[in-house]
Amino acid sequence: MNFLRGVMGGPSAGPQPSGADTIQKLCDRVASSTLLDDRRDAVRALKSLSKKYRLEVGIQAMEHLIHVLQTDRSDSEIIGYALDTLYNVISNDLEEEEQEENSAKQVDDLGSQFTEIFIKQQENVTLLLTLVEEFDFHVRWPGVKLLTSLLKQQGPQVQQIILVSPMGVSRLMDLLADSREVIRNDGVLLLQQLTKSNAAIQKIVAFENAFERLLDIVTEEGNSDGGIVVEDCLLLLQNLLKNNNSNQNFFKEGSYIQRMKPWFEVGDDNCGWSAQKVTNLHLMLQLVRVLVSPTNPPGATSSCQKAMFHCGLLQQLCTILMATGVPADILTETINTVSEVIRGCQTNQDYFASVNAPSNPPRPAIVVLLMSMVNERQPFVLRCAVLYCFQCFLYKNQKGQGEIVSTLLPSTIDATGNSVSAGQLLCGGLFSTDSLSNWCAAVALAHALQENGTLKEQLLRVQLATSIGNPPVSLLQQCTNILSQGSKVQTRVGLLMLLCTWLSNCSIAVTHFLHNPANVPFFQLTGQIAENLGEEEQLVQGLCALLLGISIYYNDNSLENYRKEKLKQLIEKRIGRENFIEKLGFISKHELYSRAAQKPQPSFSTPDHMMFDHEFTKLVKELEGVISKAIYKSSEEDKKEEEVKKTLEQHDNIVTHYKKVIREQDQELEELKQRISTLTSQNEQLQATVTQQVSQIQQHKDQYNLLKVQLGKDTQHHNSHGDTLQMNGIQTEEMSKLKEELEEWKNKHELLQGQLKEKDSVIEKLNSSQLEMGATEQSLQASRFGGLEHSNELQKELEMLKSQIQLQAAEISKLQMENQKLQVMNTAADPMLGDSGAPAAMSSELEARLEQEIKELKSQIKALSEEKESLKHQLDSSTSTVAILQDKNSKLEREVAESKKEQDDLLVLLADQDQKISAQKMKLKDFGVAVEDEDDTESGDQGDEDEDGDEEEQD
Repeated sequence: MNFLRGVMGGPSAGPQPSGADTIQKLCDRVASSTLLDDRRDAVRALKSLSKKYRLEVGIQAMEHLIHVLQTDRSDSEIIGYALDTLYNVISNDLEEEEQEENSAKQVDDLGSQFTEIFIKQQENVTLLLTLVEEFDFHVRWPGVKLLTSLLKQQGPQVQQIILVSPMGVSRLMDLLADSREVIRNDGVLLLQQLTKSNAAIQKIVAFENAFERLLDIVTEEGNSDGGIVVEDCLLLLQNLLKNNNSNQNFFKEGSYIQRMKPWFEVGDDNCGWSAQKVTNLHLMLQLVRVLVSPTNPPGATSSCQKAMFHCGLLQQLCTILMATGVPADILTETINTVSEVIRGCQTNQDYFASVNAPSNPPRPAIVVLLMSMVNERQPFVLRCAVLYCFQCFLYKNQKGQGEIVSTLLPSTIDATGNSVSAGQLLCGGLFSTDSLSNWCAAVALAHALQENGTLKEQLLRVQLATSIGNPPVSLLQQCTNILSQGSKVQTRVGLLMLLCTWLSNCSIAVTHFLHNPANVPFFQLTGQIAENLGEEEQLVQGLCALLLGISIYYNDNSLENYRKEKLKQLIEKRIGRENFIEKLGFISKHELYSRAAQKPQPSFSTPDHMMFDHEFTKLVKELEGVISKAIYKSSEEDKKEEEVKKTLEQHDNIVTHYKKVIREQDQELEELKQRISTLTSQNEQLQATVTQQVSQIQQHKDQYNLLKVQLGKDTQHHNSHGDTLQMNGIQTEEMSKLKEELEEWKNKHELLQGQLKEKDSVIEKLNSSQLEMGATEQSLQASRFGGLEHSNELQKELEMLKSQIQLQAAEISKLQMENQKLQVMNTAADPMLGDSGAPAAMSSELEARLEQEIKELKSQIKALSEEKESLKHQLDSSTSTVAILQDKNSKLEREVAESKKEQDDLLVLLADQDQKISAQKMKLKDFGVAVEDEDDTESGDQGDEDEDGDEEEQD
């Protein structure tokens, strides 16, 4: 340990050893010491010397440090020291005070050389990946830093080693899930280096759920208000998405575009933005542009544009665009971002056209942007961004082109002057004193005419008032007038590009151009081309040659003095064909032309370099060859070409017609395919419905069989009810007999009243009538109670029949409704299932059987209803008969009661008379008068009667 204190700078008695000797001794101690503590102290000492003696430590200790990593895995502390030492040796991230300008290159070479030594054995990188998996902070963090440094020094080689290592990339993806922010943040930096320019690793990282994790980190850190961690995450996202179509599609399909919308939610108070926020928002805008870049495949770009509109991202960007207080560089990048989000997407372009700036009165956003473009006090990059936005708005947007050109036409110009239109701003910029405004306005107007022959013809109607008192001149004439005045090169280049775009593929515009009264355009062009000017004017000469070539190639020979042949002869005399072709070639050979042809966005370092437009370079490439051929053609060849051209036009018309027919047929075919798919799905549904109907019909059959059984029971009940009615008929006959007997008794009662004076006969009749009346009363009461009980039974049975009939009617109505549904569904299924064979036949057969059974049920119900009505009538008649009999019975009872009273009175009178007669007989006997008794008299009478009877028999 005393030795280590000497190494570390402690006091010692002898002379101090040199750094190389100390490093050598420490390396020997690491290699030879058997105690882990001694090796750990030696490695710690090497770590402390590695920054100052980087070269010596790297040369002498690297092999020993790698050996420590392999053998001492169990001790995290010595592993951490070894990883830190290797990082100090390999990394070039030294502190600024230790870096000297003259040794910067040497330092870079040193780190690269040590990295090459380390990765020479691929097992070292694999070992490092294994150590990064360790959860111990003192091992994992230095391992991450060392691997990041290796990727910085020898990126492609280390990427390839990690790519072929089993689960190499997946191990590193676990760093994003580490709860310790230091390791997580350095893991982001590691993945940045790992994913640079390696599409295979980018795909693996993306499919390891990197998008989800990175977006979560950005959200946790506060989106654009976050710190450096948000910036690192955004840089990693750019690495994963830029020029990687697979990852872009995965990003869109995973609905991650929707999660970008909160990034651009800025408040009303936009003052005092921090530098980090500006950086973050700038990177976020660039990330949006990566997804909708014009260099991406058109299909992928279009789908991302639509997703950004539907999730509200485009609306949020337009809000930033029209907000106040936004920093200039953020506003510029926002304009560029909106430009590419709407480029070539009709829906987004229409939305952008509807955006208004929050001004009083409100103005369209396009007008506000054009005001900035033609304002020479605005920053150059901002004006370029506005021009790019206008170009993207008009790209493949004939509707937008028509709206812009319509603001220039006489019928739509606002005469009051209360509002400024886009056309007025373009005309103002086209003829202002600022050459940059001239160029921007000319290019913008050229984009309004791009590939739109109708608007090129309409623009010929535009008239401009040059000064008070002078007649108005056409826009085309004014452009040629400015060309003849010898303005700045940038202005002339812009106007010539506008004229070339305007005249290309438009014979009417060529005729108007050549029909100049003073022939200024043509002779000015030939004069400029013929002159041998300096290099600055060569570009203008080439554009003049292009414009003259367009006037020849698209000439319809309607002007006698400017037919194709005469124009060629004039070129031959004044310029020469070779010279003309040479001047025409100046355009494509120019350096600024090559820069503009690379990408659509106008990006120029200075305003002087702003010469060519991207779309114009396409036009030059298209026309340069055909114009060169047209110049050398003879008149006979021109005639043949005209004939061929007419034939081709006819052929093109035919082809166009057939293309239209084919397009219509394709549309019809697509519609038929969709209809077939729809009908197929409907057929499947109907097949399932038929199967379900078959099962339902079976259920209905079962229910019908149950109903038939129930109807059989009801019929039996009906028969028993008929028997009851027959019994009721018998009872009615008994009632009539009783009535007759009552009439007889009444007559007898009347006879009794007539014979009251005859005492003996009356008494006998009263005695007999009393007995008979008692029997009659009992029979009447029995018949009365029997009739009432029978009528109650009839009512109960009738109620039961009513309830059963109601239940049957409900079930039958339910069956009818289900039958109607089945009929409707079968009717809808007939067109689809006409050829479906067995299911359709089964359905029709079941339907017929069901209808027949329902008809039978209806007839049975009708019969039951009729029987019900007849029963009801019979019950009513029997009820009325019983009521009448009850009334007559009550009258008879009253009469019987009265007759009983009269009989009682008569009995009392008879008793009195008997007593009086007995008293008189007693008195007669007392007087000695012989009096016969009644019994003797009766017996004597009887005897006489018997004798008379015998005599009659003998006779």
